[in-house]
Amino acid sequence: MANEIRTKYGHTAKDIAQDFAEQLKYTLDADAYHVNDEAKYQAAVLAIRDRIVHQWDISRKTQRAKSAKRVYYLSLEFLMGRAMTNNIINLGIEKQVKDALSSLGYDFEELADAEPDAGLGNGGLGRLAACFLDSLATLELPAYGYGIRYNYGIFKQQIRNGWQAELPDNWLENGNPWEIKRPSIVYPVYFGGEVKVIRENGKDIYKWVPAEQVNGMAYDTPIIGYGGKTINTLRLWSAMSPAEFSFQEFNSGDYTEAVRNKINAENISQVLYPNDTLYMGKELRLKQQYFFVACSVADIVRRFKRNPNYCWKNFPNEAAIQLNDTHPSITVPELMRVLVDLEGLEWDEAWDITVKTLGYTNHTLMPEALEKWSVPMLGSILPRHLQIIYEINHRFLQKAVAFFPFQNDKIAKVSIIEESNPKMIRMANLAIIGTHSTNGVAALHSELLKTSMFPEFNQIYPERFKNKTNGITQRRWLLDANPLLAKKISDAIGDGWITDFSQISKLRSFADDKAFREDFGKIKQSAKETAANFLKKDCGIIVDPSTLFDVQVKRIHEYKRQLMNILNVLMIYTRMKEDKAYRESFPPTTFLFGGKAAPGYVNAKLIIKFINNVASVINSDPQVNKSLKVYFMPNYRVTMAEKVIPATNISEQISTAGLEASGTGNMKFMINGALTMGTLDGANVEIQEEAGAENCFIFGHTEDEITALKNNGYNPYDWVNKDDEIKKIVSLITSGHFNVNEPNIFEPLLKSILEYGDKYCIFADLRMYNDMHNKATDLYKNDIDEWNKKAIINIASSGKFSSDRTILEYANEIWNVKKCPVKRSKTDCALEDAKNN
Repeated sequence: MANEIRTKYGHTAKDIAQDFAEQLKYTLDADAYHVNDEAKYQAAVLAIRDRIVHQWDISRKTQRAKSAKRVYYLSLEFLMGRAMTNNIINLGIEKQVKDALSSLGYDFEELADAEPDAGLGNGGLGRLAACFLDSLATLELPAYGYGIRYNYGIFKQQIRNGWQAELPDNWLENGNPWEIKRPSIVYPVYFGGEVKVIRENGKDIYKWVPAEQVNGMAYDTPIIGYGGKTINTLRLWSAMSPAEFSFQEFNSGDYTEAVRNKINAENISQVLYPNDTLYMGKELRLKQQYFFVACSVADIVRRFKRNPNYCWKNFPNEAAIQLNDTHPSITVPELMRVLVDLEGLEWDEAWDITVKTLGYTNHTLMPEALEKWSVPMLGSILPRHLQIIYEINHRFLQKAVAFFPFQNDKIAKVSIIEESNPKMIRMANLAIIGTHSTNGVAALHSELLKTSMFPEFNQIYPERFKNKTNGITQRRWLLDANPLLAKKISDAIGDGWITDFSQISKLRSFADDKAFREDFGKIKQSAKETAANFLKKDCGIIVDPSTLFDVQVKRIHEYKRQLMNILNVLMIYTRMKEDKAYRESFPPTTFLFGGKAAPGYVNAKLIIKFINNVASVINSDPQVNKSLKVYFMPNYRVTMAEKVIPATNISEQISTAGLEASGTGNMKFMINGALTMGTLDGANVEIQEEAGAENCFIFGHTEDEITALKNNGYNPYDWVNKDDEIKKIVSLITSGHFNVNEPNIFEPLLKSILEYGDKYCIFADLRMYNDMHNKATDLYKNDIDEWNKKAIINIASSGKFSSDRTILEYANEIWNVKKCPVKRSKTDCALEDAKNN
C-alpha cells in the first residue's frame, strides 16, 4: 500500500523529503535514536527507486508491445561503481534530492559516501560494460546486461610495508537497495554426468544426464537512460542450491556433510574471478562462466517463447547476443544444445540461428591471454558441450581445408582443438567460428587482429572482422565526475553535448579565449583540491594540490609498464640530486600510481613494492621532496577514479605498442582536460588523430618497430650501456639503495628486464619517454596558458570517444537494433514541473 501511495508523489524537493522520511520510518523502522548513515542512505535509495520502478515497468511493456529487438550483453564483469549520483543525474532530479535532504538537515555528499562500490570487475573490461549499459538506455535501445551477482567483488587492496595485501570486498554486507530480487525467475544449471544416445525415429537423440544441479536466481538493477525515459535492466545471477541441506545426513550427525552441497553450489557466485592457477580454481571459473551463460540463454529463450506463435527462424530478429570477450563464449555450444537437444531443431538450422544471433568482442592482443580450457576438464564438467564443440570443429575444418589445401600448420591454427598435452579448447577460435561478427576495440587493435592474431580466420571470414573503437559515457565521467567543468562547458556551448557528444567540438573556439583558459585553470585547481581532500580522507595520503599531477592508474601489469614510469621518476630524481639548476627549475610534481595486481601475479606485486620503496626514499629526501613526490594510492576503484581523473594534468598511457587493445582510461583523462603521455598503442593512436600530435606527448617505438627490434635480437643491455643516466639508475637499484633492509627482493624484477630479455621493451623506450616527459614539464612550468589551451583542445576533440558513438555503431553494423522510444509515465509528468521549481 505504501508503494502505491508513493508512486503518486511528484519530484519536488518537498515530495522527495516526505518520501525519504516515510522510508526511514516505515521501511527501516529508524528514529532519532536508531539511525545511522547507512540507514539514511538506504532510505534515500528507496525513495529514489520508487520513482524508477514505474517507468522501468513502462519501458519493458513498451518494448514488448512493439516487439522490439533486444540487445543481450553478456559479460562476466560489470564494474558499476556507485549508483546514487549517476542515477539522480540521469533522472533529472539531482537538485531536488539534494534540497530535500538539506531541508531535513542531511548532507547529500556524506550520505552518498555510505554507498559501497559495486566492484564486479577487474578493470577496463567491466567498466566498459557499465558505460555501454548507460549508453544503451540513453539511446533508447532495448537491452539487458547479464552477469554474475558476486557476493565478493574485486578485492580491497591495502599496502603493508609497501606490499599489496588483499582483503575481501563484502560489498553486499548491508544489502543492495538498488536491486530487486526475482524469486520467480530461477533456472536450473547442470554439471557433470554423462550423455546418453537414444535412437528415435531413425535419429540419434542426445540426453545429458547430469550429476550436479545449481539454481540461478535473478537480481535486477535498473539502468536509467539520461532523461529518465528508457530504463533497461542489469540482470545478475546468484547461485543457490536446489535443496537447503540433507536432513538424512543432518539426523545422522554429520552436519558438515549436510550443508556441503549447498555451500558448493553457492560458491559459484561467491567471488569475482578466483585464482585460476590451480585446477580447482580453473574448474570453478569454468563453472562460473557456464552458470551465467546457461541462466542468461534460458532467460532469453523464455522471453522469446512467451509469444505462443514463436518461430525459431525469427530468433535472430528478436535477440542480438554480444559476448564481451571469451568469458561467455560457451554460449555457442549452449545455444546449440538448447536448439538441437531441447527444441528439436536440425543441426544446420540451429547453427544458422546461432551464428546470426551471436557477436564476439575481442579484448586482447596477447596470445597468452586468450582463454583455453583443457579437454578433460571441460568434458568432465560439460560433457554434452564438449561433444557439440567437437562437432562444430569437425564441420568447420571440412570447410577450412578448401582455404588451406595441404597446409596442415594453418589448419592446426584455426582448429578449436589445440593438439597439446592435454588437448585444449581455444575459446577465441570457438567464438570467431560461432558468431557472425568479431570486432576489436580500437582501429590498431582491429587491424592487428586481422594481420597478426587471426590472419587465417580473416581469410576465411573477411566479412566478419570489424572495428568498434571503445568509448566512455560522458555523463558519468564528465557531467557526474567533474560538475564544475561540465557547467562551464554547458555555459559556453549549451548542454546538447550530454546526449550528443559530437557537439563538444564547439568548445574548440574557446581554446583561443584567454578568459575561458583562465577559468579552466581555476576549475582544474579546484578539482585538485577535491582530489587532495578525498585522498587524505580515503587513504591518508597528503598531496599538494598546487603541484603538477602526473597520474598512472590502471591494472598493474608488466605490459602497461608502470615499471617504466617509476624508472623515469628515478631518472628525474638522480638528475635533481646531481644538478642544482635542474632541481630548481623542475616544476613541483606529484606522481600518483594506482591499480591492483592479480593475487597470483608475482612480478606485478613486486612492481607495487618497488614503487612504494622508491616513494619512501624520494619523499623523505629533503634535497628533492619540495619539488618531487611519489605516492601509490591503495584500493584504486571507480569512486577514486572519479576524484583523481578530473584533477590530472598528465595522463600516463605508456603500454608497449601493439599490446593494449584500446584503453578507456585514456579517454576519461582526455575529456577531463589531461594531456596524454603515451605510446602509439590502442586508442592512443586515435586520440592523437583527433587532438593533433602537437596536443599530445607521444613517444616510443611503434608496433612495427617493436616487432623489428625483437626479430633482430633485442638486447636491453645495448640500450642501458649507451645511456649514462639509465646506467646510473640501474646501478642505484642494484646497489640496494631502495631496499636497504630487504636484500635482493627486486632481483626478479631486474632479471625480467635485463637477464630475461626485457619482454616489454622498457629500455628501448625509456630515453624517449624521459625526453618527452621533460618536454611536457617544461611546457607546464613555462607556459601554463598554452598548456590549458592544449587541454581545452583535447576536451573539444574527444567527441569520438563517447560510448554513445560506439553503441550506435554496434546497433547499426552488428546488432541491427533500432531505437524504441518510451514515453514518460503520467505519474512522472511532475518531473518537468520539478525542473522549473
